[in-house]
Amino acid sequence: MPTDPIPVIVNRHGGAAGRLGNRLRPALEDAFAAAGLAADIQLIEGKDIPAAVRARRDSPLVVVGGGDGTLGCAANELAGGPAALGILPLGTRNHLALALDVPAMLPDAVKLFADPQVRAIDIVRVNGRAFVNNASIGFYPVMVEGRDARREGHSVPKWVAAIPASVDALRRLRHHRLRLSHDAGDNAVVTPMLFVGNNRYSLEAGRIGKRNALDKGMMSVFAVASHRRLALIGFALRTLVGRADMAADFAELTETATLTVEGRSRHVRIALDGEVTRLRMPLRFEMLAGGLRVVAPLSVATA
Repeated sequence: MPTDPIPVIVNRHGGAAGRLGNRLRPALEDAFAAAGLAADIQLIEGKDIPAAVRARRDSPLVVVGGGDGTLGCAANELAGGPAALGILPLGTRNHLALALDVPAMLPDAVKLFADPQVRAIDIVRVNGRAFVNNASIGFYPVMVEGRDARREGHSVPKWVAAIPASVDALRRLRHHRLRLSHDAGDNAVVTPMLFVGNNRYSLEAGRIGKRNALDKGMMSVFAVASHRRLALIGFALRTLVGRADMAADFAELTETATLTVEGRSRHVRIALDGEVTRLRMPLRFEMLAGGLRVVAPLSVATA
Protein backbone atom coordinates (compact mmCIF):
# COMPACT_ATOMS: atom_id res chain seq x y z
CA MET A 1 0.00 0.00 0.00
CA PRO A 2 1.42 3.45 -0.90
CA THR A 3 2.57 5.44 2.17
CA ASP A 4 3.48 8.83 0.67
CA PRO A 5 0.64 11.09 -0.53
CA ILE A 6 -0.39 10.03 -4.02
CA PRO A 7 -0.35 12.84 -6.58
CA VAL A 8 -3.92 13.22 -7.84
CA ILE A 9 -4.34 15.54 -10.81
CA VAL A 10 -7.89 16.24 -11.94
CA ASN A 11 -9.30 18.19 -14.87
CA ARG A 12 -11.95 20.02 -12.91
CA HIS A 13 -13.97 20.72 -16.04
CA GLY A 14 -14.10 17.09 -17.24
CA GLY A 15 -17.59 15.70 -17.79
CA ALA A 16 -18.33 14.03 -14.44
CA ALA A 17 -15.86 16.27 -12.59
CA GLY A 18 -17.55 19.39 -13.91
CA ARG A 19 -20.97 18.13 -12.88
CA LEU A 20 -19.76 17.64 -9.31
CA GLY A 21 -18.72 21.31 -9.12
CA ASN A 22 -17.94 22.33 -5.54
CA ARG A 23 -18.55 18.76 -4.39
CA LEU A 24 -15.56 17.46 -6.40
CA ARG A 25 -12.81 17.99 -3.81
CA PRO A 26 -14.83 16.62 -0.85
CA ALA A 27 -15.81 13.59 -2.94
CA LEU A 28 -12.16 12.90 -3.78
CA GLU A 29 -10.99 13.43 -0.20
CA ASP A 30 -13.68 11.10 1.13
CA ALA A 31 -12.88 8.38 -1.42
CA PHE A 32 -9.15 8.40 -0.66
CA ALA A 33 -9.73 8.54 3.09
CA ALA A 34 -12.14 5.58 2.87
CA ALA A 35 -9.42 3.60 1.06
CA GLY A 36 -6.88 4.52 3.75
CA LEU A 37 -4.79 6.58 1.32
CA ALA A 38 -3.20 10.01 1.58
CA ALA A 39 -3.61 12.14 -1.54
CA ASP A 40 -2.12 15.38 -2.82
CA ILE A 41 -5.08 16.63 -4.85
CA GLN A 42 -4.79 19.24 -7.60
CA LEU A 43 -7.94 20.47 -9.36
CA ILE A 44 -6.75 22.29 -12.46
CA GLU A 45 -7.65 23.43 -15.95
CA GLY A 46 -7.38 20.94 -18.80
CA LYS A 47 -4.64 22.97 -20.48
CA ASP A 48 -2.47 22.63 -17.36
CA ILE A 49 -2.66 18.82 -17.19
CA PRO A 50 0.54 18.11 -19.21
CA ALA A 51 2.77 20.32 -17.05
CA ALA A 52 1.28 19.03 -13.80
CA VAL A 53 1.75 15.39 -14.83
CA ARG A 54 5.25 16.08 -16.14
CA ALA A 55 6.23 17.50 -12.75
CA ARG A 56 5.25 14.21 -11.05
CA ARG A 57 6.38 11.72 -13.69
CA ASP A 58 9.11 10.30 -11.41
CA SER A 59 6.53 9.24 -8.82
CA PRO A 60 5.67 5.53 -8.69
CA LEU A 61 1.98 6.35 -9.22
CA VAL A 62 0.26 9.38 -10.72
CA VAL A 63 -3.53 9.42 -10.55
CA VAL A 64 -5.31 11.45 -13.20
CA GLY A 65 -8.99 12.27 -13.31
CA GLY A 66 -10.89 13.36 -16.39
CA GLY A 67 -12.02 12.12 -19.76
CA ASP A 68 -10.10 10.31 -22.47
CA GLY A 69 -8.56 13.53 -23.82
CA THR A 70 -7.15 14.28 -20.37
CA LEU A 71 -5.81 10.74 -20.04
CA GLY A 72 -4.21 11.00 -23.48
CA CYS A 73 -2.35 14.13 -22.35
CA ALA A 74 -1.19 12.32 -19.22
CA ALA A 75 -0.12 9.27 -21.22
CA ASN A 76 2.00 11.49 -23.46
CA GLU A 77 3.96 12.61 -20.40
CA LEU A 78 4.23 9.24 -18.64
CA ALA A 79 4.98 6.95 -21.61
CA GLY A 80 8.26 5.10 -21.19
CA GLY A 81 8.76 6.36 -17.64
CA PRO A 82 8.62 4.66 -14.24
CA ALA A 83 5.26 6.04 -13.14
CA ALA A 84 2.05 4.04 -13.41
CA LEU A 85 -1.07 5.92 -14.44
CA GLY A 86 -4.03 5.60 -12.10
CA ILE A 87 -7.36 6.44 -13.71
CA LEU A 88 -10.31 8.26 -12.17
CA PRO A 89 -13.16 8.07 -14.73
CA LEU A 90 -14.33 11.67 -14.38
CA GLY A 91 -15.01 12.42 -18.04
CA THR A 92 -18.14 11.95 -20.11
CA ARG A 93 -17.76 8.54 -21.75
CA ASN A 94 -14.55 7.22 -20.18
CA HIS A 95 -13.77 4.74 -22.96
CA LEU A 96 -10.29 3.84 -21.66
CA ALA A 97 -11.59 3.21 -18.15
CA LEU A 98 -14.31 0.96 -19.56
CA ALA A 99 -11.80 -0.95 -21.70
CA LEU A 100 -9.62 -1.54 -18.64
CA ASP A 101 -12.55 -2.47 -16.39
CA VAL A 102 -11.84 0.44 -14.03
CA PRO A 103 -14.94 0.88 -11.83
CA ALA A 104 -17.18 3.79 -12.80
CA MET A 105 -17.93 4.80 -9.20
CA LEU A 106 -15.27 7.04 -7.68
CA PRO A 107 -14.83 5.18 -4.34
CA ASP A 108 -14.44 1.85 -6.15
CA ALA A 109 -11.91 3.28 -8.61
CA VAL A 110 -9.83 4.71 -5.74
CA LYS A 111 -9.71 1.31 -4.01
CA LEU A 112 -7.53 0.05 -6.89
CA PHE A 113 -4.69 2.30 -5.68
CA ALA A 114 -4.51 0.72 -2.22
CA ASP A 115 -2.93 -2.42 -3.69
CA PRO A 116 -2.11 -1.36 -7.25
CA GLN A 117 -2.02 -4.02 -9.96
CA VAL A 118 0.03 -2.62 -12.81
CA ARG A 119 -0.10 -3.74 -16.43
CA ALA A 120 1.46 -2.35 -19.61
CA ILE A 121 -0.75 -1.19 -22.49
CA ASP A 122 -0.07 0.32 -25.88
CA ILE A 123 -0.49 3.95 -26.82
CA VAL A 124 -0.05 5.69 -30.16
CA ARG A 125 1.65 8.98 -30.96
CA VAL A 126 0.96 11.02 -34.07
CA ASN A 127 3.45 13.80 -34.76
CA GLY A 128 4.40 13.74 -31.09
CA ARG A 129 0.85 13.81 -29.69
CA ALA A 130 -0.41 10.71 -27.87
CA PHE A 131 -3.82 9.11 -27.89
CA VAL A 132 -5.08 6.16 -25.88
CA ASN A 133 -8.20 5.30 -27.91
CA ASN A 134 -8.38 6.69 -31.42
CA ALA A 135 -7.68 9.51 -33.83
CA SER A 136 -9.75 10.67 -36.79
CA ILE A 137 -9.80 13.28 -39.51
CA GLY A 138 -12.68 14.40 -41.69
CA PHE A 139 -16.31 14.29 -40.56
CA TYR A 140 -15.79 13.60 -36.87
CA PRO A 141 -13.48 16.54 -35.96
CA VAL A 142 -15.85 18.91 -37.79
CA MET A 143 -18.79 17.51 -35.82
CA VAL A 144 -16.90 17.80 -32.51
CA GLU A 145 -16.03 21.44 -33.13
CA GLY A 146 -19.67 22.22 -33.92
CA ARG A 147 -20.89 20.28 -30.90
CA ASP A 148 -18.53 22.04 -28.51
CA ALA A 149 -19.45 25.46 -29.93
CA ARG A 150 -23.12 24.72 -29.31
CA ARG A 151 -22.42 23.52 -25.78
CA GLU A 152 -20.59 26.74 -24.97
CA GLY A 153 -23.35 28.86 -26.46
CA HIS A 154 -26.35 27.01 -25.02
CA SER A 155 -25.08 24.95 -22.04
CA VAL A 156 -26.60 21.69 -23.27
CA PRO A 157 -25.34 18.09 -22.83
CA LYS A 158 -22.91 16.69 -25.38
CA TRP A 159 -25.41 14.25 -26.88
CA VAL A 160 -27.97 17.02 -27.42
CA ALA A 161 -25.44 19.35 -29.04
CA ALA A 162 -24.15 16.48 -31.22
CA ILE A 163 -27.44 16.16 -33.13
CA PRO A 164 -27.47 19.56 -34.89
CA ALA A 165 -23.66 19.47 -35.08
CA SER A 166 -23.83 16.18 -37.04
CA VAL A 167 -26.40 17.61 -39.45
CA ASP A 168 -24.24 20.68 -40.02
CA ALA A 169 -21.11 18.55 -40.47
CA LEU A 170 -22.91 16.52 -43.16
CA ARG A 171 -23.84 19.72 -44.97
CA ARG A 172 -20.20 20.82 -44.92
CA LEU A 173 -18.89 17.37 -45.79
CA ARG A 174 -15.71 17.21 -47.83
CA HIS A 175 -13.66 14.27 -49.01
CA HIS A 176 -9.95 14.05 -48.31
CA ARG A 177 -7.49 12.72 -50.87
CA LEU A 178 -4.92 10.83 -48.85
CA ARG A 179 -2.05 8.44 -49.36
CA LEU A 180 -1.72 5.82 -46.64
CA SER A 181 1.60 4.04 -46.17
CA HIS A 182 1.51 1.07 -43.80
CA ASP A 183 2.82 -2.47 -43.30
CA ALA A 184 0.86 -3.81 -46.31
CA GLY A 185 2.06 -1.09 -48.71
CA ASP A 186 0.71 2.19 -50.06
CA ASN A 187 -2.87 3.05 -50.92
CA ALA A 188 -4.41 6.25 -52.29
CA VAL A 189 -7.90 6.85 -50.89
CA VAL A 190 -10.65 9.43 -51.12
CA THR A 191 -12.54 9.46 -47.85
CA PRO A 192 -14.85 11.62 -45.73
CA MET A 193 -13.33 10.16 -42.57
CA LEU A 194 -10.16 8.33 -41.61
CA PHE A 195 -10.16 6.52 -38.26
CA VAL A 196 -7.04 5.14 -36.56
CA GLY A 197 -7.54 3.05 -33.44
CA ASN A 198 -5.15 1.98 -30.71
CA ASN A 199 -5.48 -1.80 -31.18
CA ARG A 200 -8.35 -3.52 -32.94
CA TYR A 201 -11.82 -1.99 -32.88
CA SER A 202 -14.69 -4.36 -33.50
CA LEU A 203 -17.32 -3.88 -36.22
CA GLU A 204 -19.31 -6.90 -35.10
CA ALA A 205 -22.93 -6.65 -33.98
CA GLY A 206 -23.15 -6.09 -30.24
CA ARG A 207 -19.49 -5.09 -30.01
CA ILE A 208 -19.31 -1.96 -32.19
CA GLY A 209 -16.47 0.26 -31.04
CA LYS A 210 -15.17 -2.18 -28.42
CA ARG A 211 -11.66 -3.62 -28.07
CA ASN A 212 -10.68 -7.05 -26.78
CA ALA A 213 -7.10 -6.02 -26.09
CA LEU A 214 -4.89 -2.99 -25.55
CA ASP A 215 -1.53 -4.71 -25.80
CA LYS A 216 -1.23 -6.28 -29.27
CA GLY A 217 0.95 -3.55 -30.77
CA MET A 218 -1.28 -2.90 -33.77
CA MET A 219 -3.33 0.03 -35.03
CA SER A 220 -6.68 -0.47 -36.74
CA VAL A 221 -7.18 1.75 -39.79
CA PHE A 222 -10.59 2.47 -41.31
CA ALA A 223 -11.01 4.84 -44.25
CA VAL A 224 -14.71 5.27 -45.04
CA ALA A 225 -15.44 4.92 -48.76
CA SER A 226 -16.47 7.99 -50.73
CA HIS A 227 -20.26 8.35 -50.48
CA ARG A 228 -22.90 11.01 -50.97
CA ARG A 229 -24.48 12.43 -47.82
CA LEU A 230 -27.56 10.19 -47.74
CA ALA A 231 -25.46 7.12 -48.47
CA LEU A 232 -23.23 8.01 -45.50
CA ILE A 233 -26.26 8.01 -43.23
CA GLY A 234 -27.08 4.51 -44.47
CA PHE A 235 -23.49 3.44 -43.85
CA ALA A 236 -23.64 4.78 -40.29
CA LEU A 237 -26.88 2.94 -39.57
CA ARG A 238 -25.56 -0.34 -41.01
CA THR A 239 -22.38 -0.03 -39.00
CA LEU A 240 -24.28 0.61 -35.76
CA VAL A 241 -26.10 -2.71 -36.15
CA GLY A 242 -22.97 -4.58 -37.20
CA ARG A 243 -23.91 -4.96 -40.88
CA ALA A 244 -21.26 -2.85 -42.59
CA ASP A 245 -20.21 -4.07 -46.04
CA MET A 246 -16.44 -4.32 -45.69
CA ALA A 247 -15.80 -4.17 -49.45
CA ALA A 248 -18.24 -1.39 -50.31
CA ASP A 249 -18.16 0.77 -47.20
CA PHE A 250 -14.41 1.11 -46.69
CA ALA A 251 -11.68 2.39 -48.97
CA GLU A 252 -9.12 1.00 -46.50
CA LEU A 253 -9.52 -1.52 -43.72
CA THR A 254 -6.34 -2.89 -42.22
CA GLU A 255 -4.24 -3.45 -39.11
CA THR A 256 -0.70 -2.17 -38.98
CA ALA A 257 2.16 -1.29 -36.64
CA THR A 258 3.26 1.66 -38.78
CA LEU A 259 1.29 4.36 -40.60
CA THR A 260 2.03 7.57 -42.49
CA VAL A 261 -0.77 9.72 -43.91
CA GLU A 262 -0.03 12.24 -46.64
CA GLY A 263 -2.46 14.70 -48.17
CA ARG A 264 -2.77 17.86 -50.23
CA SER A 265 -3.19 20.22 -47.28
CA ARG A 266 -0.31 21.52 -45.19
CA HIS A 267 -2.33 21.11 -41.98
CA VAL A 268 -5.33 19.03 -41.00
CA ARG A 269 -7.84 19.01 -38.16
CA ILE A 270 -7.56 15.81 -36.18
CA ALA A 271 -9.52 14.53 -33.20
CA LEU A 272 -7.35 12.77 -30.62
CA ASP A 273 -9.53 10.95 -28.09
CA GLY A 274 -12.29 13.42 -28.90
CA GLU A 275 -10.15 16.57 -28.56
CA VAL A 276 -9.65 18.49 -31.80
CA THR A 277 -6.31 20.01 -32.75
CA ARG A 278 -4.44 20.92 -35.95
CA LEU A 279 -1.35 18.99 -37.02
CA ARG A 280 1.02 19.48 -39.88
CA MET A 281 0.97 16.93 -42.69
CA PRO A 282 2.22 14.30 -43.19
CA LEU A 283 0.84 12.50 -40.15
CA ARG A 284 3.28 9.94 -38.78
CA PHE A 285 1.66 7.46 -36.41
CA GLU A 286 3.99 5.68 -33.99
CA MET A 287 2.82 2.65 -32.01
CA LEU A 288 4.38 2.50 -28.54
CA ALA A 289 3.82 -1.16 -27.71
CA GLY A 290 3.58 -1.60 -23.94
CA GLY A 291 4.58 2.04 -23.59
CA LEU A 292 2.23 2.98 -20.76
CA ARG A 293 1.96 1.41 -17.31
CA VAL A 294 -1.58 1.61 -15.88
CA VAL A 295 -3.31 0.51 -12.72
CA ALA A 296 -6.16 -1.80 -13.71
CA PRO A 297 -7.63 -5.16 -12.72
CA LEU A 298 -5.41 -7.86 -14.20
CA SER A 299 -8.47 -9.95 -15.02
CA VAL A 300 -9.16 -7.80 -18.11
CA ALA A 301 -9.02 -9.86 -21.33
CA THR A 302 -5.84 -9.53 -23.34
CA ALA A 303 -6.57 -12.04 -26.08
